[in-house]
Amino acid sequence: MNSITLEKLKTLIDSIGRINSNFSDINALQLCILESAMRLVVCESSFLLMVNKNDGSLHCAVALGSKSDDAKYIPVDQKSVAGWVVTHNQHIIINEVASDTRFSHVMQQKTGNRTNTMIAVPMRVKGECMAVIELVNKTDKQSFDKGDADILELFCSQASLVYQNADFYRMAQERVSALQATVQSGNTYHPFISKSTIIQDLFHIVEEVSKTVSPILITGESGVGKGLFAEQIHLKSPRCNKPFVRVNCASLSPDLLDEELFGHSDFRSSTDGPLQTADGGTLFFDEISALSPQLQEKVLRLIQTKQYTPKDEGISVPIDVRIVASTTRDLEQLVKDGIFRSDLYYRLNVLPINVPSLRDRKDDIEPLALFFLKQFSNATHKNFTNISDGALLQLTKHFWPGNVRELKNCIERACIVGVPPVVQRNDLGLSVPTDVHTVKTTSDNKEFDTFVENSVMVDDEDKTLKSAIDRFKKAYIIKILDETSWNQTAAGKILGIQRTYVSRLLNELHIRDDRQ
Repeated sequence: MNSITLEKLKTLIDSIGRINSNFSDINALQLCILESAMRLVVCESSFLLMVNKNDGSLHCAVALGSKSDDAKYIPVDQKSVAGWVVTHNQHIIINEVASDTRFSHVMQQKTGNRTNTMIAVPMRVKGECMAVIELVNKTDKQSFDKGDADILELFCSQASLVYQNADFYRMAQERVSALQATVQSGNTYHPFISKSTIIQDLFHIVEEVSKTVSPILITGESGVGKGLFAEQIHLKSPRCNKPFVRVNCASLSPDLLDEELFGHSDFRSSTDGPLQTADGGTLFFDEISALSPQLQEKVLRLIQTKQYTPKDEGISVPIDVRIVASTTRDLEQLVKDGIFRSDLYYRLNVLPINVPSLRDRKDDIEPLALFFLKQFSNATHKNFTNISDGALLQLTKHFWPGNVRELKNCIERACIVGVPPVVQRNDLGLSVPTDVHTVKTTSDNKEFDTFVENSVMVDDEDKTLKSAIDRFKKAYIIKILDETSWNQTAAGKILGIQRTYVSRLLNELHIRDDRQ
């Protein structure tokens, strides 16, 4: 331990404080743990690999560094370096990776990143390895050493305790959410608001596909209302008097989702899961691209055979559900990348429906805004009756990267901060004009000048240089993120900064990805 410097200990104490502040959000905690490890030992990229409690398999929960998004979906061989760490429950330093037989080249081949040096350290709960932190290519071509291992061991011992407590909290919250979803399934539907021609035409297609029993795949950006279209498909189908059950594939862990979907067989039990509750009705897989490979296989079998096999039972149970799925991601590309099963994709893509973005159906903005105005006027106990012409004009011109969800949040904010009876332009909080996103290139001086001018425009009295700079930074970062489909690693390359710094700027500038 003598190799640990005072500066490293200070960073360690600060890192432990940071991970404790993310206790209630397991995803944020995983990211914070990995970012903290990279602060302690600076390197090019890193991975947090979680151990499956049931079969001991490994999967990459978080990846930071170049092409990290691709790495998250690559299977981890149990004979790899991480697998060795799990088996032996001890850290390992490899400063000549090319000559080590335990190194799996799959990750390197998929991402194109060359691994020269690495260190892998176990995170233990009650002495058992529950995760592995891998750091790759120490900066300045240095070798990992005992000091790195010592500080990471200390950090992992504390991070493991925080993660265990957060995991208990997460499981309790997920169980409550899953049970609430089951109780509320099929009882309440959202109103469908639209007057644009493009949506009306799409609605005619919905009416036709609703008559069939074939699977339906709904695609579109986050926040466009894919779930509402799924509801309308159910309501216009012969199954309308049966339950409509939504399964959020991205919000539940693979183990809990598997348990909720396929862990029940008694249809008369009070513990029926979503699959049993949906019998005779519609089962909606929201963001199906997030399903694990094992669950993809089970869903495919469900579609093909109309049967499922409950966990720990050898008897297949018949089930009658209509499958509707949605995704914001390009499933065809995920198939090419080996992340999503091609046979499941082709079964789902029989009747595809693409929901256009809000910017492509601007006729819907005003009726939606007025609908949300009435909703939040009641919720805030304020008697708002209308939206000013200036506010409506700004709403119409906005780019709406977060689509209907962003519009809803915008009107909610206006009702909170505004003064009745009319919502004004300044109440919307849209200080950055939305045409910023339409700038094609910053190399064109005229367009770039327009971008800068629009970015720093203010609607209030805060005209300080710092505020103007922050507004510009926020607008420019959003622009680059839009260009990269909100891939923070790719955005970081364009901006010339580390992916971890991009993440920090999102927090500091209050930038949200409303697609999620």
